Amino acid sequence: MKSHAHLIGICLLALAVGGVRLAGAPAKPAAKPAAPQAEEPAPTIEGITIERPNGFLGLNISDNHFVLTFYDAKRQKTAPDVARAALRWPVPYQKADERTVLNPSGDGVSLSSLRNVRPPHTFKVFLSLFAENGEEALENYVVDYHD
Repeated sequence: MKSHAHLIGICLLALAVGGVRLAGAPAKPAAKPAAPQAEEPAPTIEGITIERPNGFLGLNISDNHFVLTFYDAKRQKTAPDVARAALRWPVPYQKADERTVLNPSGDGVSLSSLRNVRPPHTFKVFLSLFAENGEEALENYVVDYHD
C-alpha cells in the first residue's frame, strides 16, 4: 500500500511539473505564435505635402496666411533648416503675380508670411528656400495648391 501511495505521489508531482502526460489525458494546446504588431500609421503632414531630399514640407494657408512646416524623414515636425522661403503665385485680379517672404514663426517648426492671401486658394505656387544671407535658392518647388 505504501508503494502504491508513493507511486501516486510521483505521478502527481510529474503532472504538476508538466513533464508527464497520463494516457487518455488531453494534451495542452500549443502556444500560439505572437501576432505581428501592426505598424503605426505615418503622422499626418499639414497642408499640401512636398517631398524633399531630407524629409517633407507641409504648405498650407492658415487664417489667410501661408505656413510652411518642416518634417523629417519619419514625418515628425522639425526645426527649419533654412532661414526663409519666397513664394510667388498668380492671381485673377491683376496681371502681376503675388509674392511674399516666409520667415521663422514662433513655434520653431515653421515659416509663415505676414501677407494676407486672398481667396480663392486654388493656384500654382512657386516656392524657393534660402539660407541665411543666401542670394541663390537652395531648393525650388512648384506646387498645385488647393484647399
